[in-house]
Amino acid sequence: MPHFVVDCSQSILQSQTEEKIIERVHHAANSTQLFDEGDIKVRVNPYTTYSVGNKPEAFIHVFASVMEGRSVEARAGLSKLIVSELVSMFPHVRNVAINIAEFERATYCNRDLL
Repeated sequence: MPHFVVDCSQSILQSQTEEKIIERVHHAANSTQLFDEGDIKVRVNPYTTYSVGNKPEAFIHVFASVMEGRSVEARAGLSKLIVSELVSMFPHVRNVAINIAEFERATYCNRDLL
Protein backbone atom coordinates (compact mmCIF):
# COMPACT_ATOMS: atom_id res chain seq x y z
CA MET A 1 0.00 0.00 0.00
CA PRO A 2 -0.38 2.39 -1.73
CA HIS A 3 -0.79 1.01 -5.23
CA PHE A 4 -0.56 3.11 -8.39
CA VAL A 5 -1.62 1.23 -11.52
CA VAL A 6 -0.94 3.21 -14.68
CA ASP A 7 -3.10 2.13 -17.60
CA CYS A 8 -1.93 3.72 -20.85
CA SER A 9 -1.89 3.43 -24.60
CA GLN A 10 1.15 1.56 -25.90
CA SER A 11 1.91 4.54 -28.15
CA ILE A 12 3.05 6.75 -25.27
CA LEU A 13 5.97 4.40 -24.66
CA GLN A 14 7.57 5.69 -27.86
CA SER A 15 8.63 8.83 -26.00
CA GLN A 16 9.18 7.55 -22.42
CA THR A 17 9.94 4.14 -20.94
CA GLU A 18 7.79 2.24 -18.46
CA GLU A 19 10.66 2.51 -15.99
CA LYS A 20 10.70 6.31 -16.29
CA ILE A 21 6.94 6.48 -15.73
CA ILE A 22 7.27 4.26 -12.66
CA GLU A 23 10.13 6.40 -11.35
CA ARG A 24 8.22 9.68 -11.76
CA VAL A 25 4.96 8.38 -10.23
CA HIS A 26 6.91 6.86 -7.34
CA HIS A 27 8.85 10.09 -6.77
CA ALA A 28 5.67 12.20 -6.87
CA ALA A 29 3.88 9.92 -4.39
CA ASN A 30 6.89 9.83 -2.09
CA SER A 31 7.34 13.61 -2.19
CA THR A 32 3.92 14.08 -0.54
CA GLN A 33 5.18 12.34 2.61
CA LEU A 34 1.80 10.59 2.86
CA PHE A 35 3.43 7.15 2.61
CA ASP A 36 6.53 5.25 3.65
CA GLU A 37 8.69 5.06 0.54
CA GLY A 38 9.14 1.29 0.80
CA ASP A 39 5.37 0.80 0.71
CA ILE A 40 4.76 2.60 -2.60
CA LYS A 41 3.97 0.22 -5.47
CA VAL A 42 3.71 1.34 -9.10
CA ARG A 43 2.80 -0.76 -12.14
CA VAL A 44 2.30 0.10 -15.80
CA ASN A 45 -0.21 -1.64 -18.09
CA PRO A 46 0.16 -0.58 -21.72
CA TYR A 47 -2.72 -1.36 -24.08
CA THR A 48 -2.47 -1.94 -27.82
CA THR A 49 -6.25 -2.05 -28.34
CA TYR A 50 -8.36 0.74 -26.82
CA SER A 51 -10.83 3.50 -27.57
CA VAL A 52 -11.07 7.05 -26.24
CA GLY A 53 -14.21 8.79 -27.46
CA ASN A 54 -14.54 6.08 -30.10
CA LYS A 55 -11.06 6.94 -31.45
CA PRO A 56 -7.61 5.45 -30.86
CA GLU A 57 -6.31 8.53 -28.98
CA ALA A 58 -3.37 8.23 -26.59
CA PHE A 59 -4.29 8.08 -22.91
CA ILE A 60 -2.91 7.68 -19.40
CA HIS A 61 -5.12 6.82 -16.43
CA VAL A 62 -3.77 6.10 -12.97
CA PHE A 63 -5.83 3.98 -10.61
CA ALA A 64 -4.57 4.65 -7.10
CA SER A 65 -5.57 2.67 -4.02
CA VAL A 66 -4.59 4.05 -0.63
CA MET A 67 -5.37 3.08 2.95
CA GLU A 68 -8.28 5.03 4.43
CA GLY A 69 -7.61 7.94 6.74
CA ARG A 70 -6.06 10.61 4.54
CA SER A 71 -7.94 13.86 4.07
CA VAL A 72 -9.73 14.78 0.86
CA GLU A 73 -7.28 17.68 0.50
CA ALA A 74 -4.28 15.33 0.79
CA ARG A 75 -5.73 12.95 -1.80
CA ALA A 76 -6.61 15.84 -4.13
CA GLY A 77 -3.07 17.20 -3.82
CA LEU A 78 -1.66 13.77 -4.64
CA SER A 79 -3.94 13.54 -7.70
CA LYS A 80 -2.89 16.95 -9.01
CA LEU A 81 0.79 16.25 -8.42
CA ILE A 82 0.76 12.93 -10.29
CA VAL A 83 -1.26 14.33 -13.21
CA SER A 84 1.12 17.31 -13.38
CA GLU A 85 4.14 14.98 -13.52
CA LEU A 86 2.57 12.90 -16.28
CA VAL A 87 1.52 15.96 -18.28
CA SER A 88 5.09 17.28 -18.08
CA MET A 89 6.36 13.92 -19.36
CA PHE A 90 3.70 13.63 -22.07
CA PRO A 91 2.64 17.15 -23.15
CA HIS A 92 1.14 15.76 -26.38
CA VAL A 93 -1.29 13.42 -24.54
CA ARG A 94 -4.65 15.12 -23.96
CA ASN A 95 -6.21 12.33 -21.90
CA VAL A 96 -4.36 12.17 -18.58
CA ALA A 97 -6.26 11.41 -15.39
CA ILE A 98 -6.17 9.72 -11.99
CA ASN A 99 -8.68 8.51 -9.47
CA ILE A 100 -7.91 7.58 -5.89
CA ALA A 101 -9.89 4.94 -4.04
CA GLU A 102 -9.53 4.27 -0.34
CA PHE A 103 -9.60 0.78 1.10
CA GLU A 104 -10.55 -0.16 4.64
CA ARG A 105 -7.94 -1.08 7.19
CA ALA A 106 -10.40 -3.60 8.68
CA THR A 107 -10.66 -5.60 5.45
CA TYR A 108 -7.10 -5.19 4.18
CA CYS A 109 -4.83 -8.20 4.45
CA ASN A 110 -1.36 -9.04 3.20
CA ARG A 111 1.14 -11.79 3.93
CA ASP A 112 2.58 -9.99 6.96
CA LEU A 113 -0.88 -9.76 8.53
CA LEU A 114 -1.56 -13.53 8.38
